[in-house]
Amino acid sequence: MTRLASVAFTYMLVGVGSGVFYREFTKLNGFPEGEYTQLGVLHTHLLTLGFIGFLIVLLLEKSFGLSHSRHFTWFFWLYNAGIVITAGMMVWHGSLTVLGQESNAMISGIAGIGHILLTAGMVFLFLALLKAIKRQPQEAVAA
Repeated sequence: MTRLASVAFTYMLVGVGSGVFYREFTKLNGFPEGEYTQLGVLHTHLLTLGFIGFLIVLLLEKSFGLSHSRHFTWFFWLYNAGIVITAGMMVWHGSLTVLGQESNAMISGIAGIGHILLTAGMVFLFLALLKAIKRQPQEAVAA
């Protein structure tokens, strides 16, 4: 549980930091306020998928002991890799937009891989959750 809390805290820091980066980077480069860039939504992605997501998983771990399943280990690493890859591509694509440069299909392809890893991680989370629920005594589940 300490690892989950630490990961959630790390994503909180990175998420807030990415908001500061967005504000300062766009201001420094004279990017028009209100114009869309992926940097503008990066902090909400990191805070929601990372910080809030791992706080929810922490509660599930406390209630069900998810980490007793090997599915949980797969979830943890795939989901984290998915967040890191997706966020990295958002930084790259968003920075190119602010600098007035063209993006390319490679960035979209790698971001797609990040999304696939996120999805696979969520599937493994549900497999671990279902396994943990089945392990619970019936009277505890009914309560």
